[in-house]
Amino acid sequence: MVRYADDMVLGFQHRAEAEGFLQDWRERLQKFELELHPDKTRLIEFGRFAAINRKQRGEGKPETFNFLGFTHICGQSWKNGKFFVLRKTIRKRLLAKLKQVKIALRKRMHQSLAEVGKWLRRVVQGYFNYHAVPGNLPSLRSFQFEVRKRWLRVIRRRSQRSGMTWELMDRFAAEWLPEPKILHPYPYLRFDAKYPR
Repeated sequence: MVRYADDMVLGFQHRAEAEGFLQDWRERLQKFELELHPDKTRLIEFGRFAAINRKQRGEGKPETFNFLGFTHICGQSWKNGKFFVLRKTIRKRLLAKLKQVKIALRKRMHQSLAEVGKWLRRVVQGYFNYHAVPGNLPSLRSFQFEVRKRWLRVIRRRSQRSGMTWELMDRFAAEWLPEPKILHPYPYLRFDAKYPR
């Protein structure tokens, strides 16, 4: 079970257990005149055997689900073929953050490049601090590239004769923007015991 505030994801080995729990949970909530959100509550087949089972039944890829800003996908390691949960930033959230950055950059249009660079470094690093989970590197690269694009557009709009090129922008980005890299450990490392018993 993974829970954050009133959102949770529950995992069961057998579908019958999940269906039984869901029925009991609905009955318990009805006693307090509460109900589960119909759009957010669903049973899906997910896990290391989901892809194999669905393929045998002639069904497509396993379903995905969104939780805490990530789309969770049944993945497979390209090195050894082992199952792992691939987490990718929800596209809608990524676009919403880029829209906020664009609006803020327009407000800072006439500040010095160093001031804007310092501010952008904090924004991008804050984004990376949350979203830099294993398997999400393409989304981090995309976010950084899109931030650079928006910064370049704002710099070019400052003057009708702007000499800002992508080459110059690359130098500014190297100086001010952090490089995308994975900051969080893989779950199998995070949950390892730190001390022998």
